[in-house]
Amino acid sequence: MKIHCIDCGLPFEAEVTGSVNVREHPELKDRVIDGSLFMEACPHCGRVNLLGQAFLYNDPDQKLLFWLLPGGNETREMEAGIKARLSASDPGILAGYTTRIVRTAGDLMEKVKIFDSGLDDVTIELCKHVTKMELTGQEQDKARQRAITEAPFKFFRLDGPDNDIEFSYPLDGKMVGARVGFNVYEDCAGIVSRNPVMRPSDPFTVVDPSWIARFIG
Repeated sequence: MKIHCIDCGLPFEAEVTGSVNVREHPELKDRVIDGSLFMEACPHCGRVNLLGQAFLYNDPDQKLLFWLLPGGNETREMEAGIKARLSASDPGILAGYTTRIVRTAGDLMEKVKIFDSGLDDVTIELCKHVTKMELTGQEQDKARQRAITEAPFKFFRLDGPDNDIEFSYPLDGKMVGARVGFNVYEDCAGIVSRNPVMRPSDPFTVVDPSWIARFIG
């Protein structure tokens, strides 16, 4: 892939990985999680650039298939074409798999961490919504309320003996964290289980804040 450096503007070529089966190449899983698989340093100035390639993540042991497709009309046409080919060839080809489309490398990294922690991404998105509501309710300043509401929350980890959930998000020019008890996740999981419409039925769905927002009045 030819890259134009975001800093010096000079072009350079970078080798990109278009897909990985983490059973066959477990060493690449860490590079997905830390994002290094999607980065390349400019040979002219040293600035690290995001490559922005389409990428397919396949974990056959956990039955996870995550498809990184950066936004844009070209990728949306590609997405529609591959969905059509999948359904036309073998409707059962993805039986048992959790399949998702993600739009950024950061979203892909988060998905892998969520499922590696034994959690569910739909429930986590609902947890994010609930956590934002709690945090904004504690704020008196309207600008900070809006900043929290609009901030992209990311699952960071399970922590401690009680499996508290930690989210990270940008606020006031720095990354901060929010910690909630696992009971919040359990409550959200109950809501999702009572409302099966919240679960994607189509192969390769984008499960993000916009997905969960359609079910919340």
